[in-house]
Amino acid sequence: MAELSTKTVSTTHQPMLANRVILVTGASRGIGAATAKLLASHGAKVIVNYNKSAREANAVVEHIKEHGGSAVAIKADVNSESEVKKLIESSVEHYSFIDTTILNASPSFSIKSFVDYNWHDFEKKLVGELKSAFLICKEVVPPMVQKRKGNIIAISTGLSRHPVSGFIAHSSAKAALDAFVRSLAFELGPHGIRVNVIAPGLVETDATAFMSSEQKDAFAQAAPLRRVAMPEDIAGAVLLLASSEARFITGAYLPVNGGTQMV
Repeated sequence: MAELSTKTVSTTHQPMLANRVILVTGASRGIGAATAKLLASHGAKVIVNYNKSAREANAVVEHIKEHGGSAVAIKADVNSESEVKKLIESSVEHYSFIDTTILNASPSFSIKSFVDYNWHDFEKKLVGELKSAFLICKEVVPPMVQKRKGNIIAISTGLSRHPVSGFIAHSSAKAALDAFVRSLAFELGPHGIRVNVIAPGLVETDATAFMSSEQKDAFAQAAPLRRVAMPEDIAGAVLLLASSEARFITGAYLPVNGGTQMV
C-alpha cells in the first residue's frame, strides 16, 4: 500500500492584484471610487485621479489606507495634455510602472433631444470623451509596449449600442470610445497589452440622482435581476477584467446591466 504523502499544501495566497499599480481616472466618486477601493482591497496600489473633488478623493485614499491598502490622490484634468503628463509623472514617482489603467473620467452632458442640441455642446461631449482617453493612453501605452504587458479598461455605457431619447451626445461619445478601444486592442495585442470596455446599465450614482424613484423602479423591473446597479457592481466587473484570470480577454464589450440588454 502506497504511503500517504506527508507534504502539506500551503493555504497562503497572494492577493489577486498583488504588486499591481492601477490608475483610475475620475475616482473621487461613484463608479471610480468604488473601483479604486475594490482594486486596493485585492492588493493593488491605486492612483486616485480627480479634478475638482479633492475632499472626496482624499476620503477614498483614507478608506483604502485604513483597510491596509496603498493609494495616492493626484489632481489632473484629463482633458489637459500638460496635466495628464504631470499625472503620469507623479504616479510613476510614487509607484513606478503603471500596468493597468481604468478610463473612467467622463465629461458631463445635457439630456435633451437632437433638435434641441447645438453643435458646440454636442462637440464638447464627443471630443471631451475621446480626448481624455487618447491623452491618457498616449502616456501609459509606450511603457507598456516596452515591458510587453499592460491592461486598459474603459468605462462606457449600454447606451452606446442601445440609445434612448435625450442621450444622443452621451451615446455617440461612448460609441466612439468603444471603437477607440477595439482599435487599441487590435494594435496593442501583439505587445501583450489587453484593452476592454465595460458597459454599465443604469447605476445608482450622483449622475442619476435626477431620476425619480419611480423611473428607477421601472428600470429595475425590466432587468432579469430586478434591481438597479450599484457602483460596486461595476467595480466587480473591472476587477474581473483587471485580473490575470482574464488574461486571454481583449477587445471585449462587457455589459453590466442585470441582464437588461443581452448580447
